[in-house]
Amino acid sequence: MKDLIRKEVTLTAAPITYAFIAFSLMTMLPGYPIVISGFFICLGVLYTYQFGREFNDILYTSLLPVSKGDIVRSKFAFTIGIEMVSFVIMVILTVIRMAVLPNVEPYVNNPLLNANLAYLGYVLIVFALFNTLFLGGFFKTAYYYGKPFVLFCVAAFIVVGISETLPHLPGLCTLGVTTAEPLQAAVLILGIVFFVVGTGLSLKVSIKRFDRIDL
Repeated sequence: MKDLIRKEVTLTAAPITYAFIAFSLMTMLPGYPIVISGFFICLGVLYTYQFGREFNDILYTSLLPVSKGDIVRSKFAFTIGIEMVSFVIMVILTVIRMAVLPNVEPYVNNPLLNANLAYLGYVLIVFALFNTLFLGGFFKTAYYYGKPFVLFCVAAFIVVGISETLPHLPGLCTLGVTTAEPLQAAVLILGIVFFVVGTGLSLKVSIKRFDRIDL
């Protein structure tokens, strides 16, 4: 399994996937729907799956003395690794915005969602959607990725829209402020649950789907 993960990181991964981790820096942008940064990071991962398909990576890996289940697990591990590296960067930058720069004018007068606990929760939900809709859809065939990615795009932009709309509704304004609030913590917890449960279920379903494919 370790060797498969090493193969994903060093051989299969498209270099641009690593470059897209830089979209985590969008956390610092004022006046921008920053939850979309999660979408761009997932877009970077898509390039690895596109890259792998063009070079028959699935077929090549299947010829190795490894189980089909481990092939799926290694690809999930790579995807989750990219997401978590990006998320750690987002957490660090969010802490900086909340603890060091809460009173900076561009953030105080920001009409859009600020980087806070809710923002981190929304990003995890976007990652969870990618892991369920895209990865789960991809492993139906282990070849076609267009429809799964379109479904993910639609769902991700709905989340972005919700994240920017809720703070403007009565009683929900604390979702958008730069200080930590209970409502924000609730969204973060929801995001964690979505990510852990959704990704775990998607992994199990993907293994079953891939096992039925005759390569």
